[in-house]
Amino acid sequence: MTFYFLILLTLTTMAKPIFWVKRASAYYKRRAGWRNNDIKHLLHQRNLTPLNNNNILLVNFKQFEFFKNYMIMSKQNRRNFIKKSTLGGLALASASTMRMSAQSYRNIVGANDRLNIAIAGLGRRLGAFFSPIAHKKSNARLTYLCDAKESQMTQAYERFKKHIDYDPKLEQNIFKVLEDKKVDVLINAMPDHWHTPGAIMAMKSGKHVYVEKPSSCSMKENELLVVAAEKYSKVVQMGNQQRSSAHTQQIVKKIHEGVIGDVYKAVAFYSSGRGEVPNQKKAAVPEGLDWNLWQGPAVHRDYTSETWNYNWHWYGWNYGTAEMGNNATHELDVARWALNVNLPNRVEVESDKRHFVDDGWEMYDTMLARFTFEDNKIIEWDGKSRNGYNTYGSGRGVVIFGSEGSVFVNRNLYKLFDRGGKVIEEVSNDGSEGGVALGGGGNMSTLHVMNFFDTIRGKAKPNAPIDEANVSMAMVHYANVSSRIKQNFEVDPVKGTMYSSEAMKHWSKPYEKSWESKFLSL
Repeated sequence: MTFYFLILLTLTTMAKPIFWVKRASAYYKRRAGWRNNDIKHLLHQRNLTPLNNNNILLVNFKQFEFFKNYMIMSKQNRRNFIKKSTLGGLALASASTMRMSAQSYRNIVGANDRLNIAIAGLGRRLGAFFSPIAHKKSNARLTYLCDAKESQMTQAYERFKKHIDYDPKLEQNIFKVLEDKKVDVLINAMPDHWHTPGAIMAMKSGKHVYVEKPSSCSMKENELLVVAAEKYSKVVQMGNQQRSSAHTQQIVKKIHEGVIGDVYKAVAFYSSGRGEVPNQKKAAVPEGLDWNLWQGPAVHRDYTSETWNYNWHWYGWNYGTAEMGNNATHELDVARWALNVNLPNRVEVESDKRHFVDDGWEMYDTMLARFTFEDNKIIEWDGKSRNGYNTYGSGRGVVIFGSEGSVFVNRNLYKLFDRGGKVIEEVSNDGSEGGVALGGGGNMSTLHVMNFFDTIRGKAKPNAPIDEANVSMAMVHYANVSSRIKQNFEVDPVKGTMYSSEAMKHWSKPYEKSWESKFLSL
């Protein structure tokens, strides 16, 4: 017996209503003018047939899956999903987690309830969580410190003890942490290959997730993470902490208000003097390291020296996302935010390994990337992992160009220039996260994590909800794919798919087969 669903699409009475099209299984947005016939065209693309009245569609279950992936949203209220149908009649669907009302969040966690926090992955980002967890305003309690290496836990415990007056549990097995129903939040600071899988497993276990950048390792993971956040009604925020920087928020707002006229280009950059990387050699697993657990969802292999600590970033694509995922994530996000664009329609990349050509670094260490968007807006990336020359006068940052002026912004400050190049305003941030040094924390990270806590309680809106953050992540993945296949390509700016059969082979990534069911099936 075939079941049918009645779906009502309410159109505005405007002569040419404006909608946002959103693919809920990802996060892709595109502003467009829509008429009734346009809806017919959209349906035709998926072999769906509307009834004579274009406001009412009768679809079977298979067709209904399509409407789970495409939602029509009004320009004035694009933060809320439209009504969706359910079996047996119409009902209001829950909004995406990141778009839930403050009252809805209070139904999950009381506004004044203590949050029980677990941190998994106790490496270089650990310092970012001292202040927001210890702060009295957070009303948070660190319940678990978790890492696949025992010494990381004991070291993290000693460091955290300087900030809190109680003892968190030390637990090597992440699954035991996830099984604890008293844990409200997982801070996922594990290596890149654990970010999406670990976040999804945490949501399936009932936890909200703060996931460090990069939030995903592929476009497929980009989609999965957003869908999971919606399905399990959890707050998920990525660690692109400059979204919580007051001076960056201030200048982006001014840019959107037209302070430099019509913006048309942004250059994001990063310059670092990383050194030579040891060549991998088979070695005994370091004492106290659960190597199988560390590898987790990645394809398993024998241990090689120098891998577990940091050099996994450069030892191939099984664990890392190269410098694009490691650092470009931040600056590209600010650039896209400032230009107010979504997905590009073209990607061009020139990249190579330029330094220490015989060492163990297996990826590019130098990249120039160019992303072209609608209205011919452009974002460029200039990444030099192992050449510390500050081309733009700083180790990292973004330069935004407009018809009436320019802006330089990094983690420390912004400078506003008129069209002639004269500085007309400069605003500094007193924080400590401005350099290219590894790890650590600072005021931006503190504000970002506390914003995440307040969002869970319904006291704030997320500064980097995962559906927004993962639009920026798409540029990371496009550039990496282009570098790997040594091809430029066009992109569908609505669906996000790449118009290249070779590129689409990298839409997802290989996993350890025995792990796939833990996160690929939602």
